[in-house]
This record gives sequence, C-alpha cells and structure tokens, in this order.
Amino acid sequence: MEVSILDVAHLLNGRTDEIPSGTLSGFAGIEEATEGDLTFLANPAYEGHLYTTKATAVLVAEDFVPSSPIGTGTCLIRVEDPYAAMAHLMQKYAEDKPERKDAPPSIHPSAVIAESAEISSDVQIGALCVVGAQTRIGKGTRLLAGSNVGEQCILGENCLLGVRSIVGDQSVLGDRCVLQSGAIIGSDGFGFAPTDHGYEKIPQLGNVILGSDCEVGAGTTIDRATLGSTELGNGVKLDNLIQVAHNVRIGEHTVVAAQTGIAGSTTIGSHCMIGGQVGINGHINIADRTRIAAKSGITASITTPGQVMQGNPAQPIRKHQEMQLALRKLAREFNRQQSRQNGASAPSTP
Repeated sequence: MEVSILDVAHLLNGRTDEIPSGTLSGFAGIEEATEGDLTFLANPAYEGHLYTTKATAVLVAEDFVPSSPIGTGTCLIRVEDPYAAMAHLMQKYAEDKPERKDAPPSIHPSAVIAESAEISSDVQIGALCVVGAQTRIGKGTRLLAGSNVGEQCILGENCLLGVRSIVGDQSVLGDRCVLQSGAIIGSDGFGFAPTDHGYEKIPQLGNVILGSDCEVGAGTTIDRATLGSTELGNGVKLDNLIQVAHNVRIGEHTVVAAQTGIAGSTTIGSHCMIGGQVGINGHINIADRTRIAAKSGITASITTPGQVMQGNPAQPIRKHQEMQLALRKLAREFNRQQSRQNGASAPSTP
C-alpha cells in the first residue's frame, strides 16, 4: 500500500519545502531506511544520518535547519513533533492492516466462563481463557489465548488482554486498557508480620484499579492493596518487568521504564517520567511532572513539582552533576599527591 508524501504531510498538518512527487510504502529507522521508506529525526545525536539516509521522506521539526545538503530524493516533512507524528502514523498503519482489523465476536470452545459472568455480545475470548464468577466484561474487549480474569472483576470497553495475562479477583480496568503478554494485575502484595516463629502472612484484601487508556508491559506485576486499592490513573504507561507494590498510587499520564521497582504505599504524581531500573522507597510522595534518570534511587519524598532527579540517593540533577565533578577533581588531586609522595620517597641514584 502506497501513499503520497503530500498526503502524509496533510494528514500530519505538516509542510514540505517544495511540492513532493514521491510515494511512501513503509517505515524504517533513519540509519537503515531505503527508497520508499518514511523515517524521522527527533534526537540531534542522529542528525548525521540525515545526510546519508536513503529514505524517501524524513519527519523533522518545523524549525529544523540542515547543516549539510540533504541527499537527492529525500524530502523533509516539517511537523511540530517528529516523534509524536511518527507514532501517530505507525498506529494508524497498524489499525488499518487487514490482519489487524477487528475480528468478529467469538468465544473459543476451550474457554471456561462462569455462568454468573456478564459478557458483552461483541467480546472476543480466545483459547484456554478463564473468566470468573460475577465478572463483567465491556464491549469490544479481547482476551487472547490463555488469559485469566478472576472473580468480581470489571473490564471496560475495548480492552486488550495479551497472551497469558492475569487479572486478579476484584480488579477494575477502565476503557481501552492494554495488558501485554504475561502481565499480572492483582497479585498478592508482599505483606508478612514478623513473629517469634517466623513470618506470618498478612491477607491482602484490597484490589487494583486501572483508569482508562492504561498500558501494562509484558511481565509487569501490580500487587493488590492490603486494604483499599492500588491505583493507576488514566493514561499511565508501564514498560516491561516493572514491580508496583501494594497500595501504590500513580497519577495520570505518568510513564515508567523497564525494571523499575516501586515499594508499597508510595504516591507518584501525574505526568511524571521515570527511567529504567529506578528504585523507589515505600511510604513517600513524588510530586507532579517529576523526571527521574535511569538507575536512580528515590529514598525520600520529592515535594517540588517539575524537578529532574538523578543519583542514589537521588537529588536534583544539577547538584548530582556538581558532586560528580567534585569527586573527579578530588580523585585527580589525590593521585597527584600520591605521585609526589612516591617521588619524594624514592631512593636517590648514586
């Protein structure tokens, strides 16, 4: 399926420096793109590839000024946000592919569905799925093979449960939520009371509530609350292999990268960006619009909105960078002192 460069520019409310005549048939990264491909430039570190790419068209920022000539046959499409524009086009392409069109409603014969479950007429339930008693599933929702929904759950409209994903008892999912393969919603929180003879398990009697438009990555686990609810606001996006502990609350449109762990009863604000492998202590608060660099350790509350944090323990990024520079200077000075001492103590040559 081919589409003209001009049509793509119009769809994105973008503009070109000249009237293009080429057509586009696919997407590719800027390094490996060939004739017929559309790619994008959002990170300045990749600008060098713009001048060697074989792509037919490249999405760039409206005010982008090339520092070298662009290759013959490559057209620039100027848009407000190249990354967002590329994501929009790729999503539209995926939705329009024939094999991704909505399949007719169906329930596989091997699925096990409780008699008291309420299933909308246009739901798709795949092979070996299980739906528990008194669970309600909204219209347009799809359960892929092996997914398991517990008792007394509520799933909104147009959700997608990936292969072998699990939704524990009493969990609530808003509309258009996506669980990738192997995601687990509503597993028991990690609660044990120390006693003289070991640790006694504390029953986890709460649930998990996801707002609308949430996405939970493959292998990510969200624990049910001890009491009350573990909650994710509308539009929260979690990457693969993340642990969200019991009674955590995450505000709207916060994104969290892979391998991050969030300890129990912590509240994270809205529109936050949390990098990979971040460790977040329990019973603390993180303000709205906080950004946390990868591998940071958050040991105390962050009360000022909009800060960028880095390090372990994390601190405002400028302070972290100043400290790292001071440590390097200290190390160099230490090495110079050691060299002087070693030179002064060396035996003289006869």
